[in-house]
Amino acid sequence: QVQLVESGGGLVQAGGSLRLSCAASGSILRMDAMGWYRQAPGKQRDVVARITRDGSTNYASSVKGRFTISRDNAKNTMYLQMNSLKPEDTAVYYCNADLFTGGIWVPFLNWGQGTQVTVSS
Repeated sequence: QVQLVESGGGLVQAGGSLRLSCAASGSILRMDAMGWYRQAPGKQRDVVARITRDGSTNYASSVKGRFTISRDNAKNTMYLQMNSLKPEDTAVYYCNADLFTGGIWVPFLNWGQGTQVTVSS
């Protein structure tokens, strides 16, 4: 099974930027979609952004206009450029491959360790 490793997190002041990377151990070219998720303390893991195989993107309303998802199939890597960060963006960020089944997108690979993003006010 493809393994995923997230990196690029850190501590940043509000208004700052970070770029997260998601490196896959195998090809992501055949994946229906790749997604970034985040989980804040005491909250459920939610999708932040998703990019499909044809390059279509969608974002959670809370990050639209501030975050940009992209993928480099040749490098088997996905990115999340995060600008204008807010304290409420603080969370552990994860990536996964998504499968469209039963009318919804479902992450289907084992979760990695994630990368911590902390935004100070």
